[in-house]
Amino acid sequence: MNKKVLTTRIAVTAMMLALCIVSQIFKNLSVYITGPIINACLIITTLLGGGVCGSILAVITPVTAYFISGSPIISVIPAIMPCIMGGNLILVWATAVFFRKIRKNYGVIIGITVGSVLKALFMGGVISLILIPNLLPAKMLPKKAVFQFTFSGVQLITAAIGSFFAFNIWLVVKKVFAGANVCEK
Repeated sequence: MNKKVLTTRIAVTAMMLALCIVSQIFKNLSVYITGPIINACLIITTLLGGGVCGSILAVITPVTAYFISGSPIISVIPAIMPCIMGGNLILVWATAVFFRKIRKNYGVIIGITVGSVLKALFMGGVISLILIPNLLPAKMLPKKAVFQFTFSGVQLITAAIGSFFAFNIWLVVKKVFAGANVCEK
């Protein structure tokens, strides 16, 4: 990999991380704003920088989100944090694999669709059906259904919205980076 490509990948990852951090500051407004932005950043970073760059963002963003806006449920069930990372990694690697195998727009569409569904299923299964029912303290039981929907249905919705935005942004951005040979081959 040449120095220009490496520098571009690092710059793209850093810019997407900065955008994620800014969006996380507004997380208390709505998860339906922050979630799609984070998912779109994960996808765009993966398409422009490859699976490794997307993975870096997938692991860092849940940590920055926790420190920026806090989360009462993650405070009482810390095992949720690696599960969020895992869900993000599933989205990133589904996108990377299908994009790499099918170097066309429909490869991106298949990857982000499969990734969004698998992310929601993974997080819904592990967090909503295993961790929350077994580890939620009694004082938080009245919010159990809300937490479960947040880590299942909301994940699918925000991943789908983020995928829509990412694909449309990708259609424009790939023309800019086409000559730079940035995208993983």
